[in-house]
Amino acid sequence: MFKPVLWFLIFSLFLPGFLVSQEVKTEIADGAILRGLDKVSGKVKDIPLYSGDTAIFGTLSVLLKGCRFPLNNPAGDAFVRLVISEDPEQKNIFDGWMIASSPALNPLDHARYDVWALRCAMADASGE
Repeated sequence: MFKPVLWFLIFSLFLPGFLVSQEVKTEIADGAILRGLDKVSGKVKDIPLYSGDTAIFGTLSVLLKGCRFPLNNPAGDAFVRLVISEDPEQKNIFDGWMIASSPALNPLDHARYDVWALRCAMADASGE
């Protein structure tokens, strides 16, 4: 009877220390490479964008607010801030961060189109 209570106390005291996330130091990139999918036609298109620029993909307007990458691993991951709208007069259908390594964590919810982040692009290093 006391074993479940004992295990609960052990886990509640020591487990939170393992679950504390560490801060990732990031650097700001000049732009990002996104990928768009038209679910109806099956066409895939890579979308290179500089920070502050807008691209049209199908009926979507995709604005890149910024891209950050881990300082110690520039090719490893990308944290991309996007604002996606279908009609400039309407409310944005997506406004937030996408993580390249976990696209399902914060996905675009649209019936026809998918857009996700691939990587950050640095103009001085890659020519993108």
